[in-house]
Amino acid sequence: MSDIFNKVKSVFGDLATDKRVANRQELFMLPRYVVEYLSSYFIERYGEDKYSQKLSEFISKFYHEARERDKVLSDLMQLGKITIIDEVKVETDVKLGTYRAHLQRLNLRDCMIDLNVVEKHENLLIVGMWGLVDLTYAPESVPIDKQGRPLMTPVLITGFTPFQCSVTDVRLFQEARDFFTFEEWLDVLMNTIGLNHERYSLRQKLVFLTRLIPLVEGNVNLMEFGPKETGKTYLYRNVSYYTRIFSGGNVSPAVLFYNIARRSLGELAIKDAVIFDEITRVRFTNPSEMIGKLADYMESGHFERGPRRDVSTCSLIFMGNIKVEAGEEGYTPVEEFTYVLPDDMRKHDPAKIISRVHGLIPGWILPKISMTTLHLSRGYGIASDYFCEVMHKIRMLNYQHIIDQEVELIGDYKIRDERAVKKIATGLLKLLIPNGSFNRSELKAIMNIAVEYRNRINDWLHILSPGEFPKKKLEYKIK
Repeated sequence: MSDIFNKVKSVFGDLATDKRVANRQELFMLPRYVVEYLSSYFIERYGEDKYSQKLSEFISKFYHEARERDKVLSDLMQLGKITIIDEVKVETDVKLGTYRAHLQRLNLRDCMIDLNVVEKHENLLIVGMWGLVDLTYAPESVPIDKQGRPLMTPVLITGFTPFQCSVTDVRLFQEARDFFTFEEWLDVLMNTIGLNHERYSLRQKLVFLTRLIPLVEGNVNLMEFGPKETGKTYLYRNVSYYTRIFSGGNVSPAVLFYNIARRSLGELAIKDAVIFDEITRVRFTNPSEMIGKLADYMESGHFERGPRRDVSTCSLIFMGNIKVEAGEEGYTPVEEFTYVLPDDMRKHDPAKIISRVHGLIPGWILPKISMTTLHLSRGYGIASDYFCEVMHKIRMLNYQHIIDQEVELIGDYKIRDERAVKKIATGLLKLLIPNGSFNRSELKAIMNIAVEYRNRINDWLHILSPGEFPKKKLEYKIK
């Protein structure tokens, strides 16, 4: 085992997991953090030799595909009780004074749930949780209206065992940074998200990790363009359960902002980050309303729809695949960025959205992920569920004062430029130097990325509208 993996085990203890266990193809239907949690549990209980077989038997027994829905429900009615693996999200019903549970994989809504389960696992009310769910068929317990019609599904959740880490102390993450050099910490984070650090250059590691900025810093708007198979969607789907991915298709104001008919908040209000994957194929219902509200939200963090006004810290990521050509130093884009945007954006003043994007990630410099043995992690990293919670909680911490104290911005900075550079730099600080103890070269590496990403946005705006956006170059110096 390499020195870095031994060091991770030594520093993080039980919060270090062998990332190789999550690379098994037969378990890819489950989120990575779930696989890691279960693998660690079964290794501890059965040992290295027997855990694999025991875990496979466990998954086979309790996990059911969506097409098995009717068979599962039939078993529940006949047997009265069953246990399954599913993702549970709970909503509070103020009118009835109770809770409604939704089984996401089983696609079963408005289930009843034992109050003790809700009180014990509050995260069910926030983002939902994966776990082992005990179900009881209880038609006699269903509340009814004045006409005698059932108000909920006759399924009662009586027990829940979460597949997530219970430790969420950010200080452990911050203090652990003291034991690693800057380069070692990059390797720790790369393995934590499931990648083999040996396959990436220092520059590629920094660029790859900037994808995590929207998960640790609120109200950051980033775009990334690059070839397929560089791990864009894979990362956001597996590194955090506080994200929502729209992979093309129609996106409505009701889904994103506020559903007037149901009086329910959209994804922007409840997630840490919303990702528009395959941005070229995204279509907005009522584009004029959608683009206007989206631009306003990206600028201020506020949104308004119908009777609802609200504010959110949710970050936005726009990802698109572009044509590239291979050269001596890797891939370079051969397609103008504007044509990667969906028609709805290009028709409604694209500069309005682009100017509110804080930075553009050069995804074209990242290698494609190929064989498991080459590009996926070959050793230990931080447990994914703990890392997810750390990123979620560290969003509430303020690191911008470090940038204000240590850095002077030089050039024709507008308010959006200043905000963008500081947002990106602050996010990288939280990820790469969470303990706040850095040297000049480390801060310079962070600022180089922040200024580069914003300069790339300004270059794009100049191409779109040279008169409105003159050519300029943002710079900085360490005080």
